[in-house]
Amino acid sequence: MDYRELVNLGLSEKEARVYLAALELGKSAVQKISQKAGVNRATTYVIIEGLMKKGLMSSATEDKKQYFYAETPEKLSLLFKIQEAELKNKQEGLQKLLPNLKAISNIAEEKPVVRYFVGKEGLKSISEELSANKGEPVRMAYSQDLIESVFSKEERTIMRKKRMAKKIKTKVLYNYKNQELPSTPDGERQKISEANFPIFCDIAIFGRDKVRIAALQKKIIGLIIENKEMHDSLKSIFDLAWIGAKYLEKKSRKR
Repeated sequence: MDYRELVNLGLSEKEARVYLAALELGKSAVQKISQKAGVNRATTYVIIEGLMKKGLMSSATEDKKQYFYAETPEKLSLLFKIQEAELKNKQEGLQKLLPNLKAISNIAEEKPVVRYFVGKEGLKSISEELSANKGEPVRMAYSQDLIESVFSKEERTIMRKKRMAKKIKTKVLYNYKNQELPSTPDGERQKISEANFPIFCDIAIFGRDKVRIAALQKKIIGLIIENKEMHDSLKSIFDLAWIGAKYLEKKSRKR
C-alpha cells in the first residue's frame, strides 16, 4: 500500500511509514519497525509516541522488552476527530482574534491616502484627476493671479476643455487684482477680497473623498488627499464661505 494514501488522511509522511510498517509486522521491537519504515531509530521512537497519543499505536512489555503494534485500521477514524477538534480550536482562536484584526483593518481604512506632486507638470497631472459626483460641482478656491503666473493662457484653456469634456461643473471662490471673472455654463465664480481674504493655494474639493491642494508661489508642489471625513468637512467649510462671500457682495452693493 502506498503510504501517501495515509498522508491524505492527515498523517505526516514518517507517521504513515511507521504506522504501515507496524501494521505489517504486528507486535515488534522498535528496531524492526524502524528498518521497515526506512526511518532512523531515534525518530521512530518519537513518531511512535505521537501515534500512541493519537490512539493509532500501543505498546506491550514482555520479558522486560518493549514492543509496539499498530491499532486496527478502523482506529484511523480517530484522525478525523483530532482534525475536527483542531479545526474547532482554530475557529475559536479566530473568533478571539477578529476584534483585533478588524481594529487593525479600520485603522488602515481610516488612514488618509496622500500623494505628492512636484513642479508645473505635476500640477497638470493632478488636474487630470478631477472628477465630480452626479449633480455636484467641483468646489475650488484659488488666486487667479497665481494661476496666471504659473500656467499660460493656452495651458489654462486646455485644462478647462478637459474638464468640460468630462462634463465637470465648478463652483469657484477666487482672488483677482483685475476685473471679475464671469460665470460660465460650466461653473459659478465668486470673487472675494484679496486684501481681506487672500488665497495662496489652489484648492479643489471633488469626487467622493478627494481634496487637492497646490502651492503656487515659491516652490510649486501639490498633493491629493483621499479621505472622506476631510473631504466632507472642507466641503462644508467651502459652502459656508460661499454663503458668506455672497452676503458680503450683496452688502457692498447696497452701500
